[in-house]
Order: sequence, then C-alpha cells, then structure tokens
Amino acid sequence: MTNEITLLGGMTLVTFLIRYPLLAMSDRIVLPARLIQALNYVPPAVLTAIIVPTVFIENNSLWLSPSNPRLVGAVAALSIGLWKRNLLLTILVGMGIFLLWQSLVA
Repeated sequence: MTNEITLLGGMTLVTFLIRYPLLAMSDRIVLPARLIQALNYVPPAVLTAIIVPTVFIENNSLWLSPSNPRLVGAVAALSIGLWKRNLLLTILVGMGIFLLWQSLVA
C-alpha cells in the first residue's frame, strides 16, 4: 500500500514540476498565431491515433468485417456525430450499437 502511495505521490510531483513552470509563465509567453492554429489539431490527432487501432486491429491483424462490433459501433457513432453534432448522443448511440452488435454476434 505504501509503495502505491509513494508511486502516486512521485508521479504527481513529476507531473506538477513539468507543467507548473509553463503555466506560471504563460502570461509572459506569446505564441505565434500559426502555432496556436496548429495546436488546435493536436486533440483530434491524438484521439484518432488511439481509436483507429482499437477499432480496426484484433490479434495483430486488420479486422474489416460486419462481425467486428467495434467497427459497427464506430460507424454508427460517426454517422450520428456528423448528423446531429451532439457529443452525448454520439457516445450513447455508438456504445449502444457496439454492445447490441457484440451480444448478437458473439
């Protein structure tokens, strides 16, 4: 138990020490407009890098078939997201279709 607490404390300290100096100086640092514009693409790029392998790869091979519940759920979520532009609805429909498809196929 004390090892876990020490580990969590150490990770918290390291994270704080890495980020705090930049936050403390943020009012003095002026970033170019082009850099700020480019930084807007970081969250979608990171989420895509996390989600795409999860959806398409199973056991180190590409799984593109209707029996892939993650792919069916992702297509449903993408469709609802583009149509309604509502994050909560997108998550609920995507997870619902994924769970339904998984129970039907499995």
